[in-house]
Amino acid sequence: MPVGTQATVKALTPENLESIGAQIILGNTYHLYLRPGHELIQSLGGLHKFMNWHHPILTDSGGFQVFSLNKLSKVTEEGVNFKSHIDGSSHFISPEKSMEIQKALGADIIMAFDEPTPYPSDLSATQKSLQLTTRWAKRCKDSLESDGQSLFGIVQGGMHPNLRKESAEQIMALNFPGYAIGGLSVGEETHLMNEMTELTASLLPEQKPRYLMGVGTPENLLTCSAMGVDMFDCVMPTRNARNGYLFVTGGKINIKNSQFQNDPDPIDSNCFCYTCKNYSRAYLRHLIMAGEILAMHLLTLHNSTFYQTWMNAIRKAIEEDIPFSFSWQDTAV
Repeated sequence: MPVGTQATVKALTPENLESIGAQIILGNTYHLYLRPGHELIQSLGGLHKFMNWHHPILTDSGGFQVFSLNKLSKVTEEGVNFKSHIDGSSHFISPEKSMEIQKALGADIIMAFDEPTPYPSDLSATQKSLQLTTRWAKRCKDSLESDGQSLFGIVQGGMHPNLRKESAEQIMALNFPGYAIGGLSVGEETHLMNEMTELTASLLPEQKPRYLMGVGTPENLLTCSAMGVDMFDCVMPTRNARNGYLFVTGGKINIKNSQFQNDPDPIDSNCFCYTCKNYSRAYLRHLIMAGEILAMHLLTLHNSTFYQTWMNAIRKAIEEDIPFSFSWQDTAV
């Protein structure tokens, strides 16, 4: 899922996203609550109409941002008091408030409000956090009144296998239509993330979507798809593009490097995206070195195309029961 934090996937239009085969995008509850406000978005027809995206949208609960952007946030049983990172104003989000916001936004898939477990975190603190997450998940489900939205529960448990199992059992007992694996890709080593992902995915029902939050690299997506994960989101393709790092067949390049100053070739000669069909590495390097806005658009379009094509290749391997092989021709469009 391309990440559209503030009702936009940075540097791309909805038509761009459709052209590369994106099926669903992600919006952020915390940011949209603070600016422009969920009530305004609701009054203008909901998030789909507001941003002119006529396909599914998933909104996260806002929990991760409440904790990661607010060092002075205060957690109670009722919810979280925090200050806006924009203007310092005071706010309070509870499980019920998160559901109210996400209902107003009108997303198709919404997430239960949880307390993300920081890394590292000891056994006692992690268990306390996951139990609070479970209680909040029940309150989210009890307060949700919309039949048109699918509420996913989030499994926590940190890097402790026994607590991952405990959290999964508690969240599954609430019988959500889908489940997210939270608390990973927060600074831990890759092997540890993989171990916790494989364990957690194995505990969740195969017939319901399994969503790994905030992950990751193309290699992460391939590895975790093989573990049974169905859904991913990550800012990596768009953020990397804005900094000049581009995904290509076999790896990644930094377009800012001087070796590309006179390079007449496209980013990737096999890529079918608009950028690669029309522009040279030399031109793209010039744009980003000059600070031109067009660079953000063209580079983001390429990286986003790469990610959609990569996932199409994974789907093809699963559907046809064949070994994974990346090809720029593995596209749905």
